[in-house]
Order: sequence, then C-alpha cells, then structure tokens
Amino acid sequence: MLGRYRTSSVRRLLKLLFLFFFTSSLCLVNLPLPHWQGRYELATAQLTLKSMSSHLSDVSVDASQLLEQGNQQYDRGNFQAAITNWEQAIAYYRRTNHWLNVGQILIKQAQAYNSLGKPEKAIILSESALQIARVCNDDSLEAAALGNRGEAYRLQGDYKQAIVDLKSSIKIAQVIDNSTHYNFAVNQLGSTYISLALLNYNRASSALEAGDNDEADVFTKQGWEYDLEALEYFNNSLNLARKKQDRLREIHILLNSIPPAFRIRKSNLAIAKLKLALQLLERLPNSRQKVYAAIELAHLIQFLPFKKTSFLNECPASQGEPQALELLTQAISISQSSHYQRALSFALGYLAHIYECRQNYQQALNITRQAQQAANTKLNAQDSLYLWEWQAGRILKAQHRLVEAIAAYEQAIATFNSIHNPIAINHPNLHINHNHTIEKIYRELIALRLNLEESEISQIGSINNPRYNLNSILNIIDALKIRELQKSFNQDSLFRTLGQTKLDLKINKNTAVIWSIIQDERTAIIVYLPNGEIKFKWIQLDSQSLKDEINKFRIGLEKRSDIIYNRGQAQRLYDLMIRAFEKDLESLHIKTLVFIPDGLFHSVPMGALHNGKQFLIQKYAITTSSSISLTPPLPTKPKKLRVLAVGLTKDAIVDNQKYQALINVKKEINQVLNIIPDGKQLLDENFTRDRLYAEIRQGIYPIIHIATHGEFSFIPEDTFLVTGDNDKLSVTDLYNMIHNTLSNHNSVDLLVLTACETARGGNSTNLGLASIAILAGVKSSLASLWAVNDAATVTLITNFYQNWHNLGLSKAEALQKAQQDLIALGKKYAHPYYWAPFIISGNWL
Repeated sequence: MLGRYRTSSVRRLLKLLFLFFFTSSLCLVNLPLPHWQGRYELATAQLTLKSMSSHLSDVSVDASQLLEQGNQQYDRGNFQAAITNWEQAIAYYRRTNHWLNVGQILIKQAQAYNSLGKPEKAIILSESALQIARVCNDDSLEAAALGNRGEAYRLQGDYKQAIVDLKSSIKIAQVIDNSTHYNFAVNQLGSTYISLALLNYNRASSALEAGDNDEADVFTKQGWEYDLEALEYFNNSLNLARKKQDRLREIHILLNSIPPAFRIRKSNLAIAKLKLALQLLERLPNSRQKVYAAIELAHLIQFLPFKKTSFLNECPASQGEPQALELLTQAISISQSSHYQRALSFALGYLAHIYECRQNYQQALNITRQAQQAANTKLNAQDSLYLWEWQAGRILKAQHRLVEAIAAYEQAIATFNSIHNPIAINHPNLHINHNHTIEKIYRELIALRLNLEESEISQIGSINNPRYNLNSILNIIDALKIRELQKSFNQDSLFRTLGQTKLDLKINKNTAVIWSIIQDERTAIIVYLPNGEIKFKWIQLDSQSLKDEINKFRIGLEKRSDIIYNRGQAQRLYDLMIRAFEKDLESLHIKTLVFIPDGLFHSVPMGALHNGKQFLIQKYAITTSSSISLTPPLPTKPKKLRVLAVGLTKDAIVDNQKYQALINVKKEINQVLNIIPDGKQLLDENFTRDRLYAEIRQGIYPIIHIATHGEFSFIPEDTFLVTGDNDKLSVTDLYNMIHNTLSNHNSVDLLVLTACETARGGNSTNLGLASIAILAGVKSSLASLWAVNDAATVTLITNFYQNWHNLGLSKAEALQKAQQDLIALGKKYAHPYYWAPFIISGNWL
C-alpha cells in the first residue's frame, strides 16, 4: 500500500493491540466492550470505562421481544424495520454487558443491510461482530461474522476478499461442526464463483469485440473453471440440505446450479436438476420463497438451454411457455392471497413479458401496469419497478406510441437512479444484472429519441425545438458514458456524485463535438455545432459489420512493415463518419473536433481517418472525451505550471515478467524539464509508489509526466504501470493518488503517459490508466492507444510541450502540430503507426 496507508495501518494495529488486551479482560468479567461501529479509536475505551459505573435501574426493554419482532419484520422483507428493532435490543444487551448477544444481533443487521443493497454497512457491522468474537474467543460468532462479511464483499464485487472470508468461515464451521454457518458460507462461495464466471464471460465478449479470439478463449476457459468450482460447492451444500430434509434450501441450491451446468454444456445434468426442482416446488408450503422459486423456474424453462447472459426483454425460442404460464399463475395466486406485493410485481411482470413476446401488446401492457402498481406499494421495490416501467416503454414502442414510450423509458431511468445500490433483494435466483439492464435502457431510449427526430425531419423537413431535443439526447448519452466509465473501474461513490450533473455544452466557436452511438442494427453519428445546431446520420451497418471495419482499420494502422500506408480503410471510415458533415464543418470554420466515442470506437485514432487528400489531423485538432461533463473545457496558463517527471530506464521484473530497459526515457524526461524548468524528476529507484504519492500529495505539480512500461488489460486490476522498485502502480493506486490530492483542494491539469505497454484492453481499457485519471479528476491526459517504442515518441512529446508551453497553443492544437511535424518528416514517420496513437483526452484547451 501507499506510505500514508502504511502509517494508518500501524496506528490501527497499535489501537487494536491496546483494545485487545483491554477488552480481553472485559469479556472475561462480563464488562462492556468498546463501541462496535468499526472505527476503533482510543476514545471508545473511555466510553467503556464510563459505562462500567452506570446503573441499570432504568432498563425495562424486553430484548427478546424486540429480537422476535425484528426477526418477523425481516421474514416479511421489511429490512429497515427489522434493523430498528434490533438496534433497540442491542442497546439493552450492551448496557447489560451481554456482548455475545450484541455480536449475534450485529450479524442479523449485517444480513439485513446486505439485503438492502448496502454491503459497505454490512462490512462494518460484520467486522465489529468479528472483533467481539475474537476477543471473547467464540468460534461460532467468528464463523458467522466472516460469512456475512464475505457475502458483503461479494455484493461489492471484491470477489478475492469474499473468497478469503468465506473459506475461513467454512474452515471454522467444520472444526466446530456448525452446519448452519458451513452451509451459508458454502452457498455464498458458490455464488461468488458464479459472479466470477459471468465476469469472465463478459470479458470474453469484450475480447471478441476487439478481435482478440485467443484472449476470448482464455477468458471463456476461466469462466468454465469458475462455473465448475461453483457447482462443486453447490453440490456439497445440496447434500447437507438433503440430510436435513430442508426442501426450501434444496430447491434454492438447485436453481443456482442450473445456469452454470448449462453454460459448461452439462445439459443432461441441468435438465435433471430442473425436473427435481419442479418436483420439490410442488411439496413446498406457500411462502414468499416459493413464489420466487416459481418465477425463476418459469424463466429457466422458457430459455433452455440457458445462455451465458440474457436480458429480460429477450423472447424465448423454446417450447416451455405453457409450463411457464402455469408456474407464474401459481406465483400470482400465492402472492395475492398472502399480500406479497413485491413478489407479485415480479410474477406479473414476467407474465406480461410472455404476452409481449406473443405480440399481444394490449394484454401485455395491462398486466405490466398491474406489476407497476404492485411494486409501487413497497418502499424498497424500485429495483423491480424500473423493470416494468422499461417493459411498458417497450410495449408502447411496439404500438408506435413513441412519445409515451419515451416517457416510460425516462421514468425507468429516474426510478433506477433513485436506488442506492440495486441488487436482487430477496430474490437472489432471478439473475438480474442491473448494470447491463440499465445500460440497455439508456441505449434504447437514445434510439427512440433519434427515431422520433428522424421521423420529424422526414415529415416536416426539420427538427421541432432542436435545442430541447439536443439537450435531451445528449444528456442521456452523457449519463450513459459516465455510467460505463464508472462500471469499468468500480468507482461507485464518484458516479453517484457525477450522475446528477447536467451536460452544459460551452464550447469554443471553432469547435464541434461528435458522438457515436452503436446500436444492434445501425450506428448513429451525432454532431453538435457551435451555432447550436444538431446534425446526425445513421451508419447503415449492423454492429458486427461495423466492428469488422474498425478492426481492419486498426490492423492496417499497426502494420508498420508497410512503408507506404494503405489509406483505403481510413477513407472507408471517413466516409461513414465524417463525409456527411464536411460542408457544415467548413462553413463554420471548425478547427477542433471533440469525439465522444462508443464501444470499439474507443480504439480508433480519429486523426488517422483520411478524406482522400489528407489525414483528418492535417485539417483539425482532435481530442476525445468519455464525458464533457467530467472535464469541461477551460483554458490554462501552462507557463505558470510545475511538472513532476518520472520514469524507468532500467530493466525491471514484475509478476515474473521481465521488462527491458527503455533507452529513450532519460532523454524524454530531460527534454520535458528543459522546456518546463520549474519541475522535479524521479528516475528508477526514486520512482516508487510511495515517493510518487508523497510528491503528488503536495499539490504543487499540475503536470505529471510518467514514462515507463505498462500493461493495459481487459481486466482493470491487471492494468498498471511498472515502477522503479520492481513493483507496479495499479489503476486503484493511481485513482487514490489523484483523488486524494483533489480532496486537498489541489488539481492536476495534465497527466502524460508515454508507456511502452502490452495492450490487451477492450473498449474503455485501451486508455485505462488515462481514463481512470480523468475519472479521479485530472483535467486532461495524453496517452497512446498502442506502444511506440521509438525515438518518434521523444520527438512528438518534445514538440507537444513546446507547442503548448512555449507557443501557447491549446493542448489539442499542440498535439496536432506535433503530429503534423512527424508526418512532414516523411519516410517511416509519415506512417500513422508512429503518430496516430497519441490521444488527448478530457479538457482540450
């Protein structure tokens, strides 16, 4: 970890050691422990001592009754009410020094917070229970605390830590022969491996999109291995459930086991499990859990064989509809008679989808409205409500009621954005991927709005109220882009802040902004001009054909063995993207183009597009941005800025991989400091994470220049820079460095990364470290799409700094001129391989 965190860890250790010896004696004599909220300050010891002298005459709370009330509320799905009851019970047990009871209630609260989609609170409570368990030497409580903390880490997406905790819980449970804790941890471990499997299948899809079939095979194989691990743990849990004749748990495990069995092509095993689950369902008494099991079985039956991923809007191709209808009807009946409103909303919603797939749209809409009404009766049902608002929008779209459909889609997004952390509350078997679902809703809404604009243009020759329509469409796109960036790097807290930002397009009169939005059947190119006009066109290629065109273009760019560059593919993409807007750009005297790329367009160096006479960079300064609202264009005064230039010139070994010495780095760093003499350099042994963080923390370096090896991967945790102590600077390290600097009211104006990397990233990870730096708050970044291990890098970067710092050009114009100078050199440097990969991201001024 970084230096500051090492210091913090030492302090925390000293406090824990003090509290351990202090509280060990307290537990033995049945006196109060320190406060359990997870922040173990020395002041808590004073509170404990104070409580030792308090009198208990005012205690009249019936703790057991409060516990029972909390349990009943929890069983009904009223998690917040359960937490309130348990908090009152805790207060009693705390005052009466029954600390094991306190620990057990903390576990209950952690479970409730996990169900509410608030795993961060569950982690704090579980850690407090764990502290009590270890001080009081209670193995059962320790196993429970580890199991619940593991579940919380799983929900947070920290699968590595989840596996550590859950395996520790299993080990303790086996020693003490506690089947309850063992079964819980084993089930959660199986679910963790399922999450890892799905994560790798998604990475395989990204690799295929980028044209990397070998990498896709690696991720697919890893997904299979995780699915096999999951099935093994589920099988262990299934055996235990059968021994105890726990049919509810048995059907729950079977439902979890069916999708991975299909994914690894054990279809006979999956079908056998499905048949057994149907038999068990008939024997179960009516309950909320039975309702959710029936819904999931209905879904599985329709979509056999089960795919790696699926969306709720997809229509099944199997013949399982009659049986699915029977199951959903049963689920509706039970929910209505027992007033399970939230479960009822899912049963109705899934039933309505069957009618949607039958194209019986009016019946589908009527039932969907009932599902919305049922969801609206529960305060914690927004993560079902938005699904049915989306479904209503799809149905209205199919009925050609576009204005009503748009309103339904927008309401679905508003409902989703009101959810703190959407997870499948109380229905873990429904396999709803909320992140993928909401992104799909955004994209479908964008397409709807564009279709409406296209319809108006064809009917009346112009767009009605262009300013309103433009802002609506572009705000939706911007929100989608922030969400995608946040999801890529798991920065949830920052997204929740930025997600409320409205797009404010304040651009220079000589600047145009170009968005690409890839749809399944075609792709939209939208251009915002400085006079406020919106122009857009469709690329009439399906997404796969477009990906093929982009991959051909990239392959041609990176073939530096072709001394004379073949411009055919560069012209093909120019015709698809830019040709239709040429006259508009020329009439408004546009000098700078800002691209907001989508999907595989992230891998396209737009400056290398060719109009038949010249490259795009020879006519326009070019920049890219993930979101303009993240980095609004504001001019800077580079001559007043200091630079921190760091780099690696020696061999390095990281993760058993050797990185050769970079012979041009020393020259590059010297050139930077010659141009900007007010600065500092850290080379080789002085270039460490701790040293870099210490320098950045001072907040006196608005320019940070890093020249070293790097790995840019499909996997964010495998995206890093090599440091001089044979270590690596990860995405998380870089984010924390910059984000913590900003919290001290300082800022980084420009981050330059001239890494010689092995690029294995898809979409947003090609510029992974640069992107996460922008997300953390860096105003601009300059990085490359692929490695250029050549003196060309030194020349280009030197010219960039001279153009920006000395001549006062904007960052985009400074890079443009540096790239033009390389082209003018002719010979090999005119090939786009050497100049095209360098990209300015963020604030281009």
